[in-house]
Amino acid sequence: MQSVSPFPPPPPISGRAAQVAADLFANVTLALRGKPDQARLALAGLLSGGHLLIEDVPGVGKTLLAKAIARSVGGTFRRVQGTPDLLPADLTGVTIFRRQSETWEFQPGPLFANVVLLDEINRATPRTQAATLEAMEERQVTVDGHTHALPDPFLLIATQNPFEHAGTFPLVEGQRDRFSLVLELGLPGRESERELLLGHGGTAALARLKPVTDPTALANAIAEVHRVPVHTAVTDYVLDITAATRSHPMVSLGASPRASLSLLRVAQAHATIVGRSFVAPDDVKRVAAAVLGHRIILSGGDLRTATAVIDEILAKLAVPRG
Repeated sequence: MQSVSPFPPPPPISGRAAQVAADLFANVTLALRGKPDQARLALAGLLSGGHLLIEDVPGVGKTLLAKAIARSVGGTFRRVQGTPDLLPADLTGVTIFRRQSETWEFQPGPLFANVVLLDEINRATPRTQAATLEAMEERQVTVDGHTHALPDPFLLIATQNPFEHAGTFPLVEGQRDRFSLVLELGLPGRESERELLLGHGGTAALARLKPVTDPTALANAIAEVHRVPVHTAVTDYVLDITAATRSHPMVSLGASPRASLSLLRVAQAHATIVGRSFVAPDDVKRVAAAVLGHRIILSGGDLRTATAVIDEILAKLAVPRG
C-alpha cells in the first residue's frame, strides 16, 4: 500500500525571489553608497519577512537606507517621527463617532501601510513602543476590542541613536526581539563620502528612485525565501549557535527559540540574495551577529560587546561540511 504524505509538497523554487532581491539591491545601493554588506543584510532581514532596526550615530544614512528600501518596494508607505508625546492611537488608529450616520467608524493609523518607517523609535514612550508589538508579531492591531488586519506584506523599519540618552526610552527586551536584525551602518569610506559631496548617491539619488517591485511580488518572494532548502546539518548548526549563547559566561539571557527561527529565515534570505538555491553554513555565519546580537542580554556591555560574543561563538563552533 502506497504511503500518503500528510503535507502537500512545497511549490518549486522559481527564482523570482532572487530577481526581486537583485533588483532591490541594485536600487538601494544607488542611494546608499559604499555599504553593500549593510544593504545586503537589510534586504535579508526584509526578505525573511521580518522587521529591521537601524541603530547608529546621526548622519550616517539610517533614514536614507530606510527611505531607499521603502521607495524601491512600492506599495503604501508611511513615516512616523518618534516623539515623547506620540500616543499609541497615533500609530494604530482610532474609532470615531459619525454624527450623520450615528455609527462608530475606525480610522486606520499609519501602521496600515506596506512599509512603515518609525524614525527615532526610542524617543517614543514605552507605552507607544508597545503598540507596535502586536503589529510586528501578528500583522494586526486591536483597537476598542476589534482586531484589524494589516496589509500584506507589512514591514516595519525603525531607527534609533544609541548614544543620545536625554529624552529617550530604551527598547525593552521583548521589543528588540521583534526585530529580525539590528544593523549598524558605520562611517562611509573616503571615496564614498567624496561621491556624496559630488552629488552621487545620498538624498539626490533617493529623489530619483523608482519602485522595482510591488507588494504582491514582494510577498511572493518572502514566501519563496521560506522554501529555500536547508540541510539538517545546517539546521543543527543554527541550534548549536543559539544553544551556545545560553551557556556563555558573559550572557545572562541567551537567544530564544524565536531567535533560532529568525536566524534560519534570514540565512535563507541571504542565500537568495547571493544567488544560492540552498542555505550554506556561510549564510548563517554572515547574518548571525546581526540577528542575535541585540537579542542576548549580557552581564555587562553594549551591542558591540554582544556582537563580539557572537563572533567568538562562531569561531569556536565546528562548521558543518558537505
